[in-house]
Amino acid sequence: MRWLLPAVALAGIAAGAGAMWAAAGAPAPTERARIERVVREYMLAHPEIIPEAMGLLQSREQGQAVAKAGDAITRPYHGAWMGNPQGDVVLVEYYDYNCGYCRASLPVIAKLIARDPKLKVVFRELPVLAESSRDAARASLAAARANRFKLFHDALYAGGRVTPASIAAAAQSAGVTLPATDESADAEIAGNLRAASDLGITGTPSWVVGDQVLIGAQPLDQLEAAIAQARRTG
Repeated sequence: MRWLLPAVALAGIAAGAGAMWAAAGAPAPTERARIERVVREYMLAHPEIIPEAMGLLQSREQGQAVAKAGDAITRPYHGAWMGNPQGDVVLVEYYDYNCGYCRASLPVIAKLIARDPKLKVVFRELPVLAESSRDAARASLAAARANRFKLFHDALYAGGRVTPASIAAAAQSAGVTLPATDESADAEIAGNLRAASDLGITGTPSWVVGDQVLIGAQPLDQLEAAIAQARRTG
């Protein structure tokens, strides 16, 4: 589908030109043809602007999706959060317990919370890698309802590979009783999957802070910069 990118970019430029012409009065056909030719020649000479334009377009659309979702993203599922409960900035992580990059992000999250006393981190289950991911997510959400999320979260990550045995052990360690069926957890997972699709999230971990969506594992300084921007813009 790579061939679509130039078409989309051209469509965007055409739309912008159309708005400009509508405001200023449509140019004569010959002048319009000249402008379109100049734009086309510039794009052919500088094709590197197309990915940049597409990135900006994607960021804008993601920001609009975040605004539309409102606090459905930033409001935690019961106790599935860490940090300051009244934090002035909320960082949301979409994660999967089978995701190695999510595991590697644990110390980054811990440092963020330690260094920023006004930060609240909300955890959203996105079990997309394996069936055991969904089982782990259900257990984690049961722990969140019991206000034992962090205990379970840390125990499961410390327990190695995600298996029925490691999930059960983490639940026992956290003092969580796992229900045989869990409609509340299933509804939460389904909502997270829909939200992730709307936000253009394609993998884990992914992050939402302010109106920004960051895909993939992020270094500490990148997340701190995004948090600072969200704090500046309110």
